[in-house]
Amino acid sequence: MKVAVIRFPGSNCDQDAYHALRSDVGIGAEYVWHQDRSLDGFDAVFVPGGFSYGDYLRCGAIASEAPIMEAVEQFAQDGRPVIGVCNGFQILCERGLLPGALMLNVERKFLCQNVELEAATKRCLWTAGVDRVISIPIAHGEGRYICDDETLKRLNGEDLVAFRYVNGNPNGSTDRIAGVINGRGNVLGLMPHPERATRANLGGTDGMLILKALTLIETSSR
Repeated sequence: MKVAVIRFPGSNCDQDAYHALRSDVGIGAEYVWHQDRSLDGFDAVFVPGGFSYGDYLRCGAIASEAPIMEAVEQFAQDGRPVIGVCNGFQILCERGLLPGALMLNVERKFLCQNVELEAATKRCLWTAGVDRVISIPIAHGEGRYICDDETLKRLNGEDLVAFRYVNGNPNGSTDRIAGVINGRGNVLGLMPHPERATRANLGGTDGMLILKALTLIETSSR
């Protein structure tokens, strides 16, 4: 198993993802630069958080057009696992791989705190191991998930909401949505950071319940 950790100018959670995957989850991970065009040899993709391209234009909008994203899109269309966290979630939405958008937090403040989440579906690999309320951190200024009524109806009708906030709604997201999946369930966008909750001495290990899904993926010869 080898995971591609995509790096953009302004990424700042790429190292968190890299070390969490290698040291804590116990799987291979390698950095892939945004100007690369191939994901050959990789079994999964992690699009990390940060402030890609300084969050100019819209968060994730410029990064969504980077050369590597064509390969990420094809990877996702092939049914292979892709996870985008925080800015990575924004990038996946801007690329059109996930529905909805991320906007400024409802109180217009940057939030950095632990939040509680519940898995809203069991039909994807990312939530299969989450059998209780978990606590992992958020760190974002534009993490309010929004969508129109028609999209929300489709999300709920097709079981595409992956995670919801419980005991509050810190950023004012529509329907308390913290993460969504695509129709095939292989692509996850998540605003909280599971890669920052993989060690007890860092505040908790609940993020492992999400990231350990990667250990169950059958590797390929690509």
